[in-house]
Amino acid sequence: MLENDSAEMGGNSRTYLTLKALIAIIFCLIGLQYLSLLQVNEKQRRPGESRALFYFERDDQKQNSLLDDISEFLKPSVSLSELDILPLKATTTTEKKFFGNGTSSELKVCPMIPPNLHGAVKVQTDNIPSMEEMEKTYSFLEDGGRFKPNQCIARHRVAIIVPFRDREEHLRTFLFHMHSFLPRQQVDYGIFIVEQDGAGAFNRAMLLNVGAAEALKSYDFQCFIFHDVDLLPEDDRNLYTCPVQPRHMSVAINNFLYRLPYDDIFGGVSAMTVDQFRQVNGFSNMFWGWGGEDDDMSNRLRQKKLYISRYPANIARYRMLKHNKDKANPDRFKYLYSGAKRIDKDGYNSLKYKPVKIVPKRLFTWILVDLPHLTL
Repeated sequence: MLENDSAEMGGNSRTYLTLKALIAIIFCLIGLQYLSLLQVNEKQRRPGESRALFYFERDDQKQNSLLDDISEFLKPSVSLSELDILPLKATTTTEKKFFGNGTSSELKVCPMIPPNLHGAVKVQTDNIPSMEEMEKTYSFLEDGGRFKPNQCIARHRVAIIVPFRDREEHLRTFLFHMHSFLPRQQVDYGIFIVEQDGAGAFNRAMLLNVGAAEALKSYDFQCFIFHDVDLLPEDDRNLYTCPVQPRHMSVAINNFLYRLPYDDIFGGVSAMTVDQFRQVNGFSNMFWGWGGEDDDMSNRLRQKKLYISRYPANIARYRMLKHNKDKANPDRFKYLYSGAKRIDKDGYNSLKYKPVKIVPKRLFTWILVDLPHLTL
């Protein structure tokens, strides 16, 4: 009997060791996949830069952004059934492209990790060309500031929505940088500049809702990236793709010493799928003047049991252009405190606006809009 018990224990021990070995192999493969994105030639590393690979959210969160990042690189695009959007021909694994001589070539889906990333990139803030010069430089763009790779089928269809007013120099700098930065990431993208008409208080959140509505009218985008015009990414490994969980992208900004100001921040640059945006009913329309709307969105995400994911700070780096600070919204705390009560009736489903002009230009789609003060 002792021999039988010993044989059984030995068999269980071997099974346990085999299982541990398989788990170790799986984690090694995932780690290698993740490292392949983060590795950059030693010449491209910034002096004193940390190669931190692990970036966790707050301790009380059940999940962390590392797991989210890994799942994104292994499965970077969200399924169409989850997004509730019409299927595109470009979502198939191959596509025939016909050339002038009548021959055809099958395109495959772009690789999960774009092959031509540089890592750290230079941000040019002076000697920015005019709009006319940029139109010649970026002649590969389609009207509306639209781009898609021609050597493969993009995995992500991304609308980049930028609230705007009275910052023409910032806009030129932003467009000059982004149209050089984004094509290397092999995303199918369009840039929407949503300008508020008039001289009243600025409503950033409402403009973002307008941009989302107008973008979906023009194309079946999978996700939105809400982007301030004065923030420029400094590393092209910071992928402008559709997130598994809402992603705060501007983690490390030079004006904040490349450190995250506070855990719940969701302002500056952020990404959400169409489904996530609808789930939280978009942004509140009540925030006139500077501040509050991004914290309100953070609260909405938490209320709908979504969490904020982030890339590591050595990748999600941004340069902020110099600007004067806008007048703060005196009512922002009042609306922040009452946000949970308004989420189902204040936002994307209650949005009203008057389009003044919608013009698909070469570098961007210009949406000039008049915003009314909505009441609940």
